[in-house]
Amino acid sequence: MTGRVVVIGVGNPFRRDDGVGPAVIEALRARAPAGTVLTDSDGEPGRMLGLWHRQDAVIVVEVVHAHPGQPGRLHTLTAERAARCAARSASTHALGLGETFALAAALDRMPRELTVHAVEGEDFDLGRGLSTAVADALPELIRHVAKAIDKAHDRLRCAGALTDERGSA
Repeated sequence: MTGRVVVIGVGNPFRRDDGVGPAVIEALRARAPAGTVLTDSDGEPGRMLGLWHRQDAVIVVEVVHAHPGQPGRLHTLTAERAARCAARSASTHALGLGETFALAAALDRMPRELTVHAVEGEDFDLGRGLSTAVADALPELIRHVAKAIDKAHDRLRCAGALTDERGSA
């Protein structure tokens, strides 16, 4: 089994820049390749773990606070790096992604591969709509995630081909 490509937009669209994850998911709905699971999440660890299987390639899209910050700056992190940053991260959620990934590892629920695409946010007040800095970065973030989806599908196809070759040998 080669798994799926699962893209999770983490956030709350009623907390301004925190809505960027769901905004990316919505933008990708019309252009994601077949076999891509697009979903959003509030970031609660139990629900996050329920969105993926061990054989999946998972791409998480999130907004982050950085100190010092540069709103609109993009980051790409591996699961290991996100977990290392958990102690100093400032997620808008009760537990950050680092804690979620650490829990997944402890429960042996990590997916085959996991990448985080994040943008530094500026405004987390109640209300809808992204800050100017995050809205300006949104098209580039969408391009990064779309490219990551294509690459993940390619890697999973290659892994499936290797599995098929070994099984028939």
